[in-house]
Amino acid sequence: MKPLTEQEIRTAFVNCTKGQAKRLSVPRDLADRPWDDLDYLGWRDPQAPDRAYLVVELDGRPRALALRSPSPASWQTRRSMCSICLTLHTGGVCLMVAPKAGKAGQQGNSVGTYMCGDLACSLYVRGKKDAGVGSRLPESLTLEERIRRTVENVAAFMAKVTA
Repeated sequence: MKPLTEQEIRTAFVNCTKGQAKRLSVPRDLADRPWDDLDYLGWRDPQAPDRAYLVVELDGRPRALALRSPSPASWQTRRSMCSICLTLHTGGVCLMVAPKAGKAGQQGNSVGTYMCGDLACSLYVRGKKDAGVGSRLPESLTLEERIRRTVENVAAFMAKVTA
């Protein structure tokens, strides 16, 4: 993923108003992010732990989602699998819910998926972050194929939000 500026991130949101996008908390360490290892940029709002955000590049332009999820303190401690990167976690996967884009979202419709609670799927897939013993099931896919699957899963979630 190419590095993004705060302005590019704020204008990329598809499921919140311009005012909401202007007020949300964008990471201050954008220059320090491992952009070459990111399939998408994901972060949690430090002032509101039930809010998370995801930015992915699709068709050559950034698209962003505002998400809601339980705060880390309330995550279940059972072993669960992220539906984006297929990493197993004990207490590290949670339901991320995105209001649908447009009129459907204004009417309260939403879409959810189980994701790594820290939104670090890209780093887990590449082995740059460890989710613990047994977090990666044996696969015959190459790293490039696992990365492509992760990107396709994020794109599919984005498609459900914007449908």
